[in-house]
Amino acid sequence: MSTLPNVTVYDALVVGMGPAGATAAYQLSRAGLSVLGLDKATHPRYKVCGGGLSARIDGILDDDYKSVVEQTIYGIQFSYRGADPFFLDSSSPIAYMVMRDRFDHLLLEKARRAGTEVHEDELVTACRQLPDCIEVTTDRGRYVTKVLIGADGANSVVAQQLFPGRRSRRMAALESEVPIGTAPQYPGTGRALIDIGATPAGYAWIFPKQERLSIGVGDLRGGLASPKKVFDQFVQHEQGLAAWKVPHPTGHPLPVFSEYCEADRESVGLVRGRALLVGDAGHLVDPLFGEGIYYAVRSGQLAAESILNQVKDPRYSLAEYEDAVRREIYEEFLVAARVANVVYSYPRFCHHHLPRYQHIVMLYYDVLRGRETYRTFYAKAKSLIKLSLKDLLLEAVSFR
Repeated sequence: MSTLPNVTVYDALVVGMGPAGATAAYQLSRAGLSVLGLDKATHPRYKVCGGGLSARIDGILDDDYKSVVEQTIYGIQFSYRGADPFFLDSSSPIAYMVMRDRFDHLLLEKARRAGTEVHEDELVTACRQLPDCIEVTTDRGRYVTKVLIGADGANSVVAQQLFPGRRSRRMAALESEVPIGTAPQYPGTGRALIDIGATPAGYAWIFPKQERLSIGVGDLRGGLASPKKVFDQFVQHEQGLAAWKVPHPTGHPLPVFSEYCEADRESVGLVRGRALLVGDAGHLVDPLFGEGIYYAVRSGQLAAESILNQVKDPRYSLAEYEDAVRREIYEEFLVAARVANVVYSYPRFCHHHLPRYQHIVMLYYDVLRGRETYRTFYAKAKSLIKLSLKDLLLEAVSFR
């Protein structure tokens, strides 16, 4: 690192040390850059979260993360408004469940061991672009960095201050966690529950952990007017939860990707000057089932790669990070959004046809494993559906 009068200048400063920020910090520190990581919380910090990692995470993380996996998921129980359960299991994992305090802490400590200077319980209050650096002010001091990574979540201070006019799309989600001890898991060991009829524009879920259940409802299309009422109805109607008292849920914004990211690049950009946005701060959340952790980790890696490329060759632009996200993530999200539009417009119809088209669900499981992409899934799924599009639409309308 270099210094200005009375100020240390870091090669990179990361605001927010969740999965996206800690991953980026680890990659940069391991490559020899001076990195400061700031987090407003003290880790390990408890966070109510579904904590679902799609199995494709195996392709981008070292195996040490499995030390904090609480449940390996092989299948899903699909239901519609608490009824008509349909189970579809597979022989290999499709997802892993983690508690966010343990998972995030593991990634943060990896970054620290790689050389990241970590400041916890330090709140960022202001960010300012200067001609050749960025100044960051916190409730404890002032820092200067050559590159700033905003990894500070859906309500990112970095995005608010350094990306003026950036459009945001936050959906409502409510989650709770029920301690169940050593009681039998529900809906079963190695199985998660998804109810696509429980909400008007999203789904409800039960994700099993080691000794607790994560329960939630999420809006993925902007139509959840009363989240608490929807959550309560789901809990009351889901008979498998009758044995436990579900604690009051916690609400948080879900920064779901929107198709306007392609139509209006300027207002949703991920790079502005020397600042980059990753993870939830960049609204990199899957529009089909709201998965965010995989994309947080991957965007942190892509951001680090871009910064390191520029260090090696000053002619390299940080804008290459945004281009990489568009190629690898946005193109996938655009297809996922098409699938979501069908699923959440006609949830009863989709659930009714699950037994008939379970081979398509198994194909989606391969997306979660990283064996298929959304693009290849969509192409193959269309060819697997034998009914004509006209017949499908007529039948779908009859189920609304």
